[in-house]
Amino acid sequence: MIYLYILIFIISFSLLALSSKWLIGSLTSIAQFLGWREFVLSFFIMAFAGSLPNLFIGISSVLQGIPELSFGEIVGGNIVDLTIAVALAAIISKNGLTIKSRTVQGTAIFTLVVAILPMILIHDRLLSRIDGVILLLTFLIYISWLFSKQERFTRVFEESKPLNFRDILKNIGTLFGSLFLIILGAEGIIRSSRAFSEAFDVPVLLIGILVIGTGNALPEIFFGIQSARKGDDWMVLGGLMGAVISTSSLVLGIISLLHPIHIDNIGFSLLSVARFFLIISAIFFLLFIRTGNKITRKEGIFLLFIYIAFVVIQVLVAI
Repeated sequence: MIYLYILIFIISFSLLALSSKWLIGSLTSIAQFLGWREFVLSFFIMAFAGSLPNLFIGISSVLQGIPELSFGEIVGGNIVDLTIAVALAAIISKNGLTIKSRTVQGTAIFTLVVAILPMILIHDRLLSRIDGVILLLTFLIYISWLFSKQERFTRVFEESKPLNFRDILKNIGTLFGSLFLIILGAEGIIRSSRAFSEAFDVPVLLIGILVIGTGNALPEIFFGIQSARKGDDWMVLGGLMGAVISTSSLVLGIISLLHPIHIDNIGFSLLSVARFFLIISAIFFLLFIRTGNKITRKEGIFLLFIYIAFVVIQVLVAI
């Protein structure tokens, strides 16, 4: 039976990866048509398209009675975004990731705050509905700030092209088809993860942190690599920060409103390691952005070592 769940797990992740790619493509075309600038474009692509798998996994985990799985996979995914995804983009980019925009600098500070906020709120081992409201308000505050000045988002994307009625219908159809596949993939991942937890006597929170979190961060990694190859540094950082901010505030806010997330003593010990490395990753990410207005290849390699250390220590604590 466990082999069946392994197959379901692989197929479900394949569905998420494929549907996320289609979803990103359709939303990119629509956002380009709206004439948004690169940073805002990439932010909203990953904030909504990239976080939809997280949202549906969270909803499914609530229905299955294991909402802590959602919290763990979002924390794990954010660590991946702030280390591996940034590192690979910086290494692949010719001269590192250059950041001179005040909007990017301001968003980097907000990314640090939002990434750490859920870890502070869960300190009492409970992410309550009140905490969920706080997270949602935090997301709305950032969006209000981002759109408070027109120059932050109103510049036509360099590769924009006019869309006809058939193109719009095609993108909308792709959008809804991708959402359907994401729902199927999320359900398969939750059911198989629960089976793995019971079969191998492994806390479901650990599966969320190390396995599902990494898998759900793949769209951000691919998006960042593709943007870095084209020299679109704003796209890289917009996508990564959009993913971190949306999952940490919007998604966790919605999930905790649906069902408060309680972490038991064993889970809290595992979460302590993830919490430490998430804070470390967010701090170094901000420092690298604000020193020299770029993230160099050496700094990218340093971020890679942070993630390797996180995985090793997390596994040792679990053992």
